[in-house]
Amino acid sequence: MTHLLLVTALLFSAYSSSGIKEVNSKTDTTSNPTKILIVYLSRTNNTKTIAEIIHRNVGGTLVALQLEKPYPEDYRATVEQVVRENETGYLPPLKTKIDSIQNYDVVFVGFPTWGMKLPPPVKSFLHQYDLKGKTVIPFNTNDGYGIGSCFETVKELCPSSKIVEGFTIKGGVESDGQSRLSKEQNAKRQKRKLRNGCKK
Repeated sequence: MTHLLLVTALLFSAYSSSGIKEVNSKTDTTSNPTKILIVYLSRTNNTKTIAEIIHRNVGGTLVALQLEKPYPEDYRATVEQVVRENETGYLPPLKTKIDSIQNYDVVFVGFPTWGMKLPPPVKSFLHQYDLKGKTVIPFNTNDGYGIGSCFETVKELCPSSKIVEGFTIKGGVESDGQSRLSKEQNAKRQKRKLRNGCKK
């Protein structure tokens, strides 16, 4: 049995050097790491970075949500498509398949905030898989506007799960078609540029 770390301390310590302050969650559950599932959706690698930190510290199975038909690379086109999906309730089919989900006791669910709502692919996941009786831990990255209705939607879609208070982190920003890396990654990239510049 492995101690499932306090997520607040874990993420705050990992990101305090980059100035990220908004972290809210507590989990001190004891669980077998083989029964932990970490599912995430990430467009600009911000949520992926958090998912990987969780995975390094609590173990388990790490799974990226992928669609049968990916969203456009163009940021604005994706925004327009997501707006339509939210308006119509469309759930995009997932390419990702998770075997034996009944074997997991704890499910971390990670996602960015899209239009102040839970992204449609995450809704697809929560509709497709039965998380009844499981502990669900939502985690979120956003560009500063917050979580919107994301956590409430997770609760609505998992009525028979134990929902742990979610945590959210301000990460990179994607706008005008340009992706920005998470602050941690961006800092590393700037350091590399400085080193390379000094070599010239």
